Amino acid sequence: MTVRMSAPRRALMLGAAALALLAAAPRAEAQNLTIAIGGSVTSLDPHFYNASPNNSVASHFFDKLVEFDEKAQLIPLLAESWKPVAETVWEFKLRRGVKWHDGRDFTAEDVAFTIQRAPNVPNSPGGFGAFVRAVQKVEIIDPLTIRFHTPGPYPMLPTDFASVAIISRHAGQNAATEDYNSGKAMVGTGPYRFTAYAPGNRVQMERNEAYWGGRPSWGKVDYRVISSPPARTAAILAGDVDIIDTVPSSDIPGLRGEANLKLTSIQGLRVIYLAPDRSRSDNPIFVTDNDGKPLAQNPFNDVRVRRALSLAISREGLADRVMLGTAQPAGQWLPPGAYSYNPAVAPPKQDLETAKRLLTEAGFPNGFRMTLHTPNDRYPNDARTAQAVAQMWTRLGVQTQVEALPWSAFSVRSSRQEFGMRLVGWGSATGEASYALVNILGTYDTEKRTGANNAGRYSNPALDALTARALGTLDDGRREELLREAVKMAMDDVAIIPLHQLVNTWAVKKSLNHTPRMDERTRAMDVTPGNS
Repeated sequence: MTVRMSAPRRALMLGAAALALLAAAPRAEAQNLTIAIGGSVTSLDPHFYNASPNNSVASHFFDKLVEFDEKAQLIPLLAESWKPVAETVWEFKLRRGVKWHDGRDFTAEDVAFTIQRAPNVPNSPGGFGAFVRAVQKVEIIDPLTIRFHTPGPYPMLPTDFASVAIISRHAGQNAATEDYNSGKAMVGTGPYRFTAYAPGNRVQMERNEAYWGGRPSWGKVDYRVISSPPARTAAILAGDVDIIDTVPSSDIPGLRGEANLKLTSIQGLRVIYLAPDRSRSDNPIFVTDNDGKPLAQNPFNDVRVRRALSLAISREGLADRVMLGTAQPAGQWLPPGAYSYNPAVAPPKQDLETAKRLLTEAGFPNGFRMTLHTPNDRYPNDARTAQAVAQMWTRLGVQTQVEALPWSAFSVRSSRQEFGMRLVGWGSATGEASYALVNILGTYDTEKRTGANNAGRYSNPALDALTARALGTLDDGRREELLREAVKMAMDDVAIIPLHQLVNTWAVKKSLNHTPRMDERTRAMDVTPGNS
């Protein structure tokens, strides 16, 4: 008997490699959930690397004092309440009856230990120091009451804490990152318990029957990494997984027509952007003249070059032809409507004539050569986006080639300033501008704990000062004005080159409910049994 397959489904199922991968995969069982994500989980240490795949996994094992809901609004978690008791003192009341996975009581001692450890993890490629930088002193009032002293008024402390996973003092006191990866130190208060971790492959967990927040939906969760987009699509079509994230834009029409599947989506908080290397004043890396000879000066340190490269890009073309409508052109790092989004900063229109004039004024009338580095398995269409940008820059006269790498290798090399120009993404999980201003645009300073994710080493003291002023402003309206001013200052200086804002999309079995999140995190807690 011949079975005819629709064209969309046939296209989605192509790829022998993807199907071979699926053949070895176990099918999801009743009461169990199998998740497939595109980004690689590089560590289970919740303070090692501030990257979305790591944070998504960590949230299953570790809770925070406060958390963001699916629309980036603060909600209580391990803290029942919080309030300023003085201009420079915040008091948090902790939740009663919370147990660690090993049965010991959660107390303020664990919170104090977490605040001390978070910024001091050895070899972290981009850690969490920025989120505790305002804590000058920790004061334990009683086992369930803790106070944090700040150098000045600091209204963002609860928001900052929503990015810091709380770890146990008794399990983490002498634990290294390797102890979390092995499972030895994986003692949390979260809804799931650790069972296994295979780097680059999967994380396995089981239900925490004693979870303070109620019995989790799933007995076991198999959290898999399938970096190949065709393989992820094939996995959900074959029924070998229950949900996938970062659905390839080209597969969305076909998946939408599948009777047993549904798509969930939400406007995301992640911007895809280009970050030039500013760590070198001379002998720039992966940049040469047109004959392949080294340049004496780093062209990216000239704002005219940065503006020229930005103006050479058709953001509408990227959104329409590369992202197929699953992204919106961006001129800043927040989507319209977000707190501190600046409506006066529009996505730049492509203007090759002005771009060429700026290059000539900067001393590059014939352009130069460069390599654009990009991950090929981290963001939707990341390598395709880089190729499209390279073509636009080449038309400008800047001969650009692309080198695409797996995220696991890309992230490490990027953090070491081994690229001249890189394509990366940043998700403003707080839903406001300071998250990026401190972490990716703030001057890299280990003592001040700013710029932890500033791989390009951009530095603007005036922007740093404006950011600090905004974060010390208690009035929400005035703080938003200052943050909008900071957004404009950063974009006028072309601190980064924003390309587009992603729309987050998942494919999930129709028999399941899924709540999509603006912060793009993929969690078992957001999937429940039953028809919607």
